[in-house]
Amino acid sequence: MRGLSISLSIGIIQLILVFIVLISLLLPVLALISILKNDFKDNDKIIWVLVALFLPFFGPILYFIIGRPKRLKK
Repeated sequence: MRGLSISLSIGIIQLILVFIVLISLLLPVLALISILKNDFKDNDKIIWVLVALFLPFFGPILYFIIGRPKRLKK
């Protein structure tokens, strides 16, 4: 019976992996919401949606650094 104990302790590596997974799921969703709610000139909106979808981790980061300041002011 001694070998049946289950440890529920979470190490630092598991916490880092959970954080990375959550960020990689949350960033594209937030980027797509921001892209679709705002106006861009020409076809920039379509381009940013494709970047956010096809580059799931780096695409949203690129959008928040480069694309977000290029939105049209209302």
